[in-house]
Amino acid sequence: MRISSYLSSDGNASFGVVTGEGIRDVGPGLRADYPDLRAVLDADALPLLAAAAATAPLLEPASVRFLPPVANPDKILCVGLNYATHIAETGRERPSHPSIFTRYPGSLVGHGVPVERPFVSEKFDYEGELAVVIGRPGRHVPEAHAFEHVAGYTLFNDGSVRDWQRHTTQFWAGKSFSRSGAMGPWLVTADEIPDPARLHLKTRVNGAEVQSAGLDDLVFGVARLIAYLSTVIELLPGDVIATGTPGGVGLFRQPPLFLKAGDVVEVEVEGIGVLSNPVVDEAPAAAGAAAAA
Repeated sequence: MRISSYLSSDGNASFGVVTGEGIRDVGPGLRADYPDLRAVLDADALPLLAAAAATAPLLEPASVRFLPPVANPDKILCVGLNYATHIAETGRERPSHPSIFTRYPGSLVGHGVPVERPFVSEKFDYEGELAVVIGRPGRHVPEAHAFEHVAGYTLFNDGSVRDWQRHTTQFWAGKSFSRSGAMGPWLVTADEIPDPARLHLKTRVNGAEVQSAGLDDLVFGVARLIAYLSTVIELLPGDVIATGTPGGVGLFRQPPLFLKAGDVVEVEVEGIGVLSNPVVDEAPAAAGAAAAA
C-alpha cells in the first residue's frame, strides 16, 4: 500500500491511499480519530486505510500539494557516511559506528514542492537516500527483530548546504536550513519491500544520472541502524531514519556540481517511486530581513 499526505484543493491537510486511478482521500472519513498519518501509525491502524479506500473519494494527484508522508515526526535521524562509495569519495576511513545527525520537519518539503537554495550559500548539494519510517515503538531493539518495527519506506533528498556544513565538525548547520530537503512522494508499506537491501537508488539532476547504488552498499543496514539508534533513544511511530547517500554528490565531482534555481532533482527507487523537486532561490524577503537584522 502507498500512502501520501497532502494539502487538498481546499487547503486542508489530509492523507490517502495511492492507487493506479489516483489518490483515495481517506482522511475526511478517519480524521476524527486519526488526524494525520503519524496518528494512524501510533494506533497501529494501517489496515483501516485499505478498508476506507474502497469507498473514499478519488483525487487527481495534480490537485493536491504533497507534504512529507509523515509531516510531523517526533524525530528525523540521518546517517552520514554510510555508503562505501560515498566514504571512498570523501577519502575517509570506514566508520566503526554510524554517524548520526538530526533534521527538523521544517527543513523538508513534499514531492513536487520546490526546495530552496539559501541566499547565504552557493554550495547547495543533493543527496538521494532511502528513508525508513518506524511503525512500532521500540527501545533496545535486537537486529533480529528490527524489521518488526518498520511501517514502510520513502525517499529522501538530504539537501546539504556544504559551506555551512563545514563551519564545524557538527553537520547540523548545513542540514537544517528551512525547506532545503525533501521527503516523499509517499510511504510504501513494509509488506511490499521485504528486503530493502535488494533495492537500487538513483539520483538525477536535470535528467542526468549523478548517483546510482544498490542498498547492499550500505555499511550499516536498516536492521543495524534500528538496533543502534534504539539503544540511544526510544523510536516512536512516525520517526524517520534517513539511511545515507551513495557516492556522486556534487561536492566531490570534478568540477563540483551545486544546485541552482531552475534545476530539478529526482530521487528514484524502483518499487517506491520518484521524489522530484525543482530548485528555487530563497525568497528575497528572507534576504532583506537578514540584512535589516
